[in-house]
Amino acid sequence: MALRPVQVNIKAVDPVAVGRFWAQALGWTAHRPGVTTYVAPPGELVWPDPVVLGIDLVPVPEGKGAVKNRTHLDLASSSTAHQQELVERVLALGATPVDLGQGEVPWTVLADVEGNEFCVLEPREVYRGTGPVAAVVVDCADPREMARFWGEAVDWTVHEAADDHATLRAAAGSGPFLEFLRSTDGRAAPDRIHLDLLPYPGDDPSAEVARLRALGAVDLDLGQGEVPWTVLADPDGHEFCVLAPH
Repeated sequence: MALRPVQVNIKAVDPVAVGRFWAQALGWTAHRPGVTTYVAPPGELVWPDPVVLGIDLVPVPEGKGAVKNRTHLDLASSSTAHQQELVERVLALGATPVDLGQGEVPWTVLADVEGNEFCVLEPREVYRGTGPVAAVVVDCADPREMARFWGEAVDWTVHEAADDHATLRAAAGSGPFLEFLRSTDGRAAPDRIHLDLLPYPGDDPSAEVARLRALGAVDLDLGQGEVPWTVLADPDGHEFCVLAPH
């Protein structure tokens, strides 16, 4: 049994506008398959994408507060010139600079049109071939514990597990990384960005959820009511969902 991460879920007051921003920022396409806006590589919509993590923008009534998101996207660049071009492009799309006290760093910290932080990275060899999204980055108290939980929860490979960071990636060595960075900030606001996981065809979603609970996940009630997916939190309190196959 195993689960696969299939998309990054972002709560948005205006999912169409936020979806348009991310589609233009990544060079992808925004689709409207239902009440959400789904951003995926250009061409015919394929879900789940076999390589990348799509971005699913879900409508919510409340906007993001002043507290930094605990999960953000890092965007890859292939050269210094490409990094600068990407920064200029997203600024023109409505991104804004963000000062998190990062000081002088080679990457650029920005926020999308609803205030969700993201980084445009300087070129790094490790991210060559990831596609436009280099990594989904998660702040946590204990990266080793996150590597243990997520390494068993999903079918991705743990590449690093240290006191200050942990890294996972799909076993095929394609697509973005999932990275956990040690942070002492703690949970200060509900998660606006989380991962959605999907069972493989033929696997029992309820058995997968039971397996996650045995690994340390707990049920999370966000007022979702009767829905076909299951909302959970990992041992550090990060929200994630197990979707129903369809």
